Amino acid sequence: MNNATPAVIQAKGLHRHYQRGRVKALDGMDLNIKSGRIVGLIGPNGSGKTTALKSILGLTPYKGALKVLGFDPSTQRDLLMERVCFIADVAVLPRWAKVAQMIDITQGLHPRFSREKCLTYLAQSNVRLDAKVGNLSRGMVVQLHLALVMAIDADILVLDEPTLGLDLLFRKQFYANLINDYFNENRTILITTHQVEEVEHILTDLMFIKNGRLVLDASMEDIASRYVELLVAPEHLEAAQAHQPISQRVVMGRHVLLFEHTDASSLSQLGDVRQPSIADLFVALMGNPNQEGIA
Repeated sequence: MNNATPAVIQAKGLHRHYQRGRVKALDGMDLNIKSGRIVGLIGPNGSGKTTALKSILGLTPYKGALKVLGFDPSTQRDLLMERVCFIADVAVLPRWAKVAQMIDITQGLHPRFSREKCLTYLAQSNVRLDAKVGNLSRGMVVQLHLALVMAIDADILVLDEPTLGLDLLFRKQFYANLINDYFNENRTILITTHQVEEVEHILTDLMFIKNGRLVLDASMEDIASRYVELLVAPEHLEAAQAHQPISQRVVMGRHVLLFEHTDASSLSQLGDVRQPSIADLFVALMGNPNQEGIA
């Protein structure tokens, strides 16, 4: 990552507590997200990721320092939202409106909305312009919502479970559109999703959040050089364990060990060396979500 690139989302000591401080949704989180990155914020339910997104969008109070595109979300939300788009996990659109009316309404509300781009996205779906929102399937409502938001020329796009309720074909199409038609070096995309295998190939950076804290914050390049998995036969298990893996599991009778900052060549004689997937890394580093995180 280019350290000279300015941060578009910067937080220091971000806190958000509920129930008179007994529940810590955010517990001193630091963020430094730069322009032109696609960042995956991954965490189990209740880890604080939704609260972090709401803080960034100015939708919930917080303690600590937070700047988004140079704005304070708590006091300058109107200015901020002219340059930020948000897709929530549940698309809520007026059921009485027709699709064409929703396009008109969005065009009137947002100065950076492109009718042409919206129509292009909708042409790749089964959503008709004369259809009422109330008569659309849940998947079609999500498709409409995505088309409306992605047609806005935003500096930051925040996606909270953006393809929830969509079939596999549209999910793949959505992420292809995101990379080929929407993303560029001047835009930043922040994604939360439970379908990590579908975004793994597009991410530039990865964050794991647990108990309101980041337990991993690294570029995908750093992760590739930092972690390695070893599939080892039982007769080599003891020798592999001597290299001090940070986690271990059994898959179809073979032991899978995860190592950090360990030379892959020293492990290759003990079994098959491979790059761990995000899902495997998540399970290894996060463990029980009620336990303390890993630095």
